[in-house]
Amino acid sequence: MDFTITFIRVFFWGVYLTSPILVAMALLIIFLGLIVGRVESWTKFDSIYWSFITALTVGYGDIRPISKVSKALSIVVGGVGLMLGGILVAISLQATTIAFEIHTDPKVIETIKESFK
Repeated sequence: MDFTITFIRVFFWGVYLTSPILVAMALLIIFLGLIVGRVESWTKFDSIYWSFITALTVGYGDIRPISKVSKALSIVVGGVGLMLGGILVAISLQATTIAFEIHTDPKVIETIKESFK
């Protein structure tokens, strides 16, 4: 249980430290989604819904852009979403590494490293 608590604390600390970047990316996704929604004549809710479904690479296909400008912007939304997800994965990996270093005997870690050489 200590490992889990350490992981959660380090993870949320990482999210806190990167929050300006994460918030900026989320706002960019919303902004681009609203632009696409205006071009495609979608409601604001549908525009934001579409932008996050696209950014998170879910892509249900229930709403999709038709115009070339919207399609080009959807590529940008997808790219920003991939970076956003990548940052969260990196934070998770770093939190796991730190939690392992705190809660595991250094001799065990060295034994594991040696087994991979």
